This record gives sequence, C-alpha cells and structure tokens, in this order.
Amino acid sequence: MSSTLTEADVLSALPLPNEEWENEEDLDEWDGSPQDAPSEHEHWRIVSDKGQAVVRVDKFLMDHMPDTSRNRIQKAAEAGCIRVNEKPVKSNYRVKPGDVVTLVLDHPKRDWEIVPEEIPLNVVYEDSQLMVIDKPAGMVVHPGCGNFSGTLVNAIAWHLRDDKDFDPNDPNVGLVHRIDKDTSGLLLVAKTPEAKTHLCKQFFHHTTKRQYNALVWGSFREDEGTVEGNIGRNPKDRLQMAVFPPDSEVGKPAVTHYKVVERLAHVTLIECRLETGRTHQIRVHMKHIGHTLFNDERYGGNEIVRGEKTASYKAFIHNCFELCPRQALHARTLGFQHPSTGEEMFFTSPLPADMEALLAKWRRYVQAMK
Repeated sequence: MSSTLTEADVLSALPLPNEEWENEEDLDEWDGSPQDAPSEHEHWRIVSDKGQAVVRVDKFLMDHMPDTSRNRIQKAAEAGCIRVNEKPVKSNYRVKPGDVVTLVLDHPKRDWEIVPEEIPLNVVYEDSQLMVIDKPAGMVVHPGCGNFSGTLVNAIAWHLRDDKDFDPNDPNVGLVHRIDKDTSGLLLVAKTPEAKTHLCKQFFHHTTKRQYNALVWGSFREDEGTVEGNIGRNPKDRLQMAVFPPDSEVGKPAVTHYKVVERLAHVTLIECRLETGRTHQIRVHMKHIGHTLFNDERYGGNEIVRGEKTASYKAFIHNCFELCPRQALHARTLGFQHPSTGEEMFFTSPLPADMEALLAKWRRYVQAMK
C-alpha cells in the first residue's frame, strides 16, 4: 500500500513561526511524555518493497515526495511524526525491505476545506505580496477544534476570492503567524509562496518588531524588565502553558521585555516586546512574575487578584469584566522587511474600544481615590 505525501501533509504537522495559537487543537503540542500523549491519526503509509535497498528514511521519502524538500522531511522526523514499524525514527534511520513507514499526526485528516465567507475585514495595508489585518477580539484565526467557519482565514479567502494565484487551502500562502482568539491586533498574511518564505524567516530569526499592550493585575516596583524562561505545556493542566528554567530541556526558550505605561491602583498598563513568539507567551510570562493579565480566564485573571474586599470594589471589578470580557491584550505594533522591496514596514493599531473603556473606568476609580 502506498500513497504520495505532499508538502501540505508535512506542513500540517509543524507549527508556524509564531505559536500564539487560539485553538485547543493547535495548543496541544505533545511534550513527549507517554502519559500525556495525544490521540494519534495516521495520515500516510507505505510498505518498503522486498527489493528495496537500505537507505536513509529521509532519502526514501524524498523518492515518494516530489512536492517537498528533505528539510521538511527532517523537521517532520524531529517532531516525531515519521514512524517506522510504529516507532518514531530520526531522519538518519535506514529503511530496510518490508519496513512500514507512516506519517502520524495528533489530529485526523482534514475532511473540510477553507470556504470563502463574506466576513468584514479591517485591512490596514495590502499589496500584491502581503496583507496586514487588524483582527478584533473574539474572532478565531484559523479553522479547527469545532471552529470550521467564521474564522479570519475564511474572511481572507473571501477577500482574495478573485485572486487566481491565492489558494486558501495551500499552506505555502496565508497567515504568517497567529494570535489568540481573544487577543486583538495586527496579523500578517502572505499572498505568494515567496513572500511567506521570506516573512517566516524573519519571524524565525526574531527580526520582526512586535509590541503588545496588556493590562495586568498588580503594581510593578520597577518601570521595566525582562522575563526569560522556557515555555511548555503545564503538566498539571494541559490547557495551560507554564514557565520552566531557561537552562532546562523542558519547553522552548522565550523572552519578553516589558515596560510600565500607566499605573492604575491595583492594575498596570504595560507594553510588551517579544523576542520570541511562544504559545500564550505574554500571558504565561506575566502570570509567572505575579502579574496575571486582567480578565484572563485561563490563567486566573478573571478573579479579584489585587485590591479591596468591599462589596463596592467587587461590583466595580465585575463591571470592568463586563466592559472587556476577555484577556486585556492587544497586538499593537508590527514591523518587518517587505519581502520584495526590502523596505522596512511598520504598522500601529490603536487600542480597541473595550480596552479603552476599561482603562477609562480604572482612571475614574483612581481619581475617586484621591
């Protein structure tokens, strides 16, 4: 039994350069612990012929994968997606006659397509190579985990429906990075494979410029600082990420620089600059240093973390949660080098209405305290 493994198959096993995923399926990156292994789904299988010469598995797959590269195959092997006789192998494994080679992923084969949907988009910039979009809070970025319509990707497919060179189901074009469902702000979309390759390299090498605004619980002693710590799956809660020592082999290295913008009694408005883009990076780094994002339900920010115990204060916080019913996080700036012209591009998104209303309410609270 044999099949042709396309580049899209391999790409679906690998994360995008920025790992701020919003879907549970996207978040579930296995850390290798057998007890936490996700369900597995076979996407491709081939049995080596009896006359097959002994050869490295990456070269073996190259012979059956005309649409991809050895680098992609090696990355899939590093991710544990390539199995021989049901066991994960490295790319230097030597295939022998009769070996059963499979591609195994943690989600079933996609039996749906990205369908264009007429959904309003706030396009900040667009040319023949790329788009910059200002995403509202509450919009899922990519289909998955029960969200197969109404996503940003569906909206992009509609916006570019007349572009014959743009296929929304082609992983070589489209979103360059992602942000969480309930995070607002700027996202970058590549309209050509060449543009996506160039832009993804910038994210990989951390040469992009990204700043976020966040309202967090508590008051900082210092005006600025840096949080360094590997980010990986929380072993006690698979829906959360956690911080591990930088010199450990657990998780992936992450660096967040922060600066105080405005102190508002029991909360603080900060600016965060990312060197890396890990899953929930700002949210988990801030929680790690005792400053959980305001109204971040997943990390406990939707409770009264700082402040008074009075009924009036509880009512005030409840009203604040209603004004901004999500984690108070906004992807405010995005800078990168244009893939064709080399021009330095820089975009800024104003704070959305819900965060502006939240800040205004806290400012009135502070004034009333004087």
